[in-house]
Amino acid sequence: MSAEPARVGASDIDALLPQTQCTRCGYAGCLPYAAAIAAGEAAIDQCPPGGTATIAALADLLGLPAIPLNPLHGIEAPASVAWIDETRCIGCAKCLPPCPVDAILGAPKFMHTVLADRCTGCELCIAPCPVDCIELRPAPPGTGPTPATNRARHEAHGARASARAAARQRELAAKKAAASHGTGAPA
Repeated sequence: MSAEPARVGASDIDALLPQTQCTRCGYAGCLPYAAAIAAGEAAIDQCPPGGTATIAALADLLGLPAIPLNPLHGIEAPASVAWIDETRCIGCAKCLPPCPVDAILGAPKFMHTVLADRCTGCELCIAPCPVDCIELRPAPPGTGPTPATNRARHEAHGARASARAAARQRELAAKKAAASHGTGAPA
């Protein structure tokens, strides 16, 4: 019989997570994972970036025994940052949308670069790259954003993405309305 976790809110749990927003835990980010833990729907062993230290902190907060990191979600590794080989980058911009903290600077048809002091090492930019010009490199010791900074940047990224989506929906609705009234596309 397993011990019942202490009643703790998602925000308390979220405060202990590294805020890399990497999705390796199986959730869309740190806060949804924290909510799942708080609801008893997820185990505390699913955060590779947080590793043993985060599992121990979560166990202590929730009054649970510390358990090893579940290897299905990855392995604990030193902090890393993405790096773009600028000689191979074709400027496709496919790496920009998945970056949860807007750590990649670039525009379509222009070479991109990673702002290393913002990068959380989440790896989400690697898979969309069609030319495999992105790799992870060890983060310089003592550098990198704090979890609170990561959280703020992730929230700002989400707000910008939501605003773009809402603007796109308004644009599509206006085009549909214009087409249904036979007036053609708006000028």
